[in-house]
Amino acid sequence: MKATEKKDNVRQASERILDNYLEMNNYRKTPERYAILNAVYDIGGHFTLEDLGQKLADEQHFPVSRATLYNTLNLFIELRIVIRHNIKGTTKYEAYYPGNNHCHQICTMCGKVTEVKAPEVTKAIAAMHLKRFRQDVFSLYIYGICSTCQAVITRKSNKHKTTDNNKKDEQRKG
Repeated sequence: MKATEKKDNVRQASERILDNYLEMNNYRKTPERYAILNAVYDIGGHFTLEDLGQKLADEQHFPVSRATLYNTLNLFIELRIVIRHNIKGTTKYEAYYPGNNHCHQICTMCGKVTEVKAPEVTKAIAAMHLKRFRQDVFSLYIYGICSTCQAVITRKSNKHKTTDNNKKDEQRKG
């Protein structure tokens, strides 16, 4: 099965989960809920509440209030359709895909988040014997400095060394 087919299957399963929940609890099947669900799966990665609202307004011409977004995402989290992350003090969300365990590299300088597949970590966590707990999915956060920020730090350090060396040379000559 191709990745796009798998994602479409998960999207359809999520719609069925939402349908069943709304019917069982006698809630209305509002167009807002389904537009938000489709936008979540269209984004394809981490997003903030603002990102989601912007996507709905700009691309789908379907503006939704912040309260509706927040309440709907909380429902999706409860239904295990969406996962919530707290990354560097910012709440981010992503669509839930069963078995999509992954690690996040988070740059402490610029805040860039990169997903990393780590089969060794996945195997180790799968082998864990958790007491009275059913594991659905996991996310691991690895904090550090990305290569872009590291290059900036190196350039600043080299520039500072060059300036210091030039001052020392001037003092020797003077």
